[in-house]
Amino acid sequence: MIERQLADTVHHRLGMYPGVVLLGPRQVGKTTLARAIASRHENAIMLDLERPGDRARLSEPAAFLARLRDRLLVLDEVQNVPDLFAQLRPEIDSDRRPGRFLLLGSASGRLLQQSSESLAGRVGYLELAPLLVAELEPKPATLQALWLRGGFPDSFTATDDANSFIWREDFISTFVQRDLPQLGIAVPRTTMHRFWRMLAHLHGQVFNASQLGASLGGIAHTTVGRYLDILVDTMMVRRLPPHFVNIGKRLVKSPKVYLRDSGLLHALLNIRTVDDLQSHPIAGASWEGFALEQVIAAAPAGAEISFYRTAAGAELDAVIKTGRRTIGVEFKLSSAPRPTRGFWSALQDLDADQAFVIAPVEASYPLGDGVEVLPVQKVGEIFQ
Repeated sequence: MIERQLADTVHHRLGMYPGVVLLGPRQVGKTTLARAIASRHENAIMLDLERPGDRARLSEPAAFLARLRDRLLVLDEVQNVPDLFAQLRPEIDSDRRPGRFLLLGSASGRLLQQSSESLAGRVGYLELAPLLVAELEPKPATLQALWLRGGFPDSFTATDDANSFIWREDFISTFVQRDLPQLGIAVPRTTMHRFWRMLAHLHGQVFNASQLGASLGGIAHTTVGRYLDILVDTMMVRRLPPHFVNIGKRLVKSPKVYLRDSGLLHALLNIRTVDDLQSHPIAGASWEGFALEQVIAAAPAGAEISFYRTAAGAELDAVIKTGRRTIGVEFKLSSAPRPTRGFWSALQDLDADQAFVIAPVEASYPLGDGVEVLPVQKVGEIFQ
């Protein structure tokens, strides 16, 4: 089993809060991680709320939960019980002992809204990303496999690229045909699949709802926005906001969109092998999204991450605010990356404290005053 970096953080939060909400897309490894955590707690109980029998055990929640006050209760797929958080609140208030509940869920927007209304200050929130470079062996072949196949464990560990591709195609079909309807989302599966594929072609670009709606046959921009919200809330797509700063320049004010898992991006674009990927026009944008997810996963709690672009051409792929520090990040698919003039202009506009270029290189090296080239394996150094 691949050891997940988030495990220690989950343990720490369970020592702080009565409950921890662990978010992540389906099949990303939440249940496996939860089982490993539960094994460290004597007499822990785990319920899968997709199973009618396990849901039935919560039919009288007050009595059931009160009997388990000295045990860790893991509740998987909590989005299937919409009123669960309201039921947990009085029980937590009756016994605020840390480490009572570990709640796993796959739809962030819906869950965060429900839990913020009922459990504010009572639970901590964490997100499990697909497999990260830092969790694997630092070998070039491993990095290439992770970039191509993505970080869903069953896709990454498949016996070969062909079986990995089949797994990802099946995942996409199941997500559209079963998972979304189970969440109460009524969008025709062919429409959602087509929209998802079109987003794959726009990976790393500024989102234009009106333009995309026209490409989908005249769908209203509000409907397109709703479709995007669905994929963001289910953690399939990242909506990266623009960075706003008062510098007297015209700024791009629409978000950029990325498919959060590179393997799903490649499956939607029918990219099956590393050779296919390296020769595909999307390769540079794919690397950008892949490396961006590594940076976001390594960022400390409270970090603000956005992108910067002006009408004059100044641009940074990521602007990271941590306290008073402003860090600029650029992603380049090159063994000898050379940032454009827009990169240097953006650093000057923002008066960045430090900047990094993340590229497929073997070792770090300085590129200029306050600018360093980093291999993706070392993105954690950005925050040191």
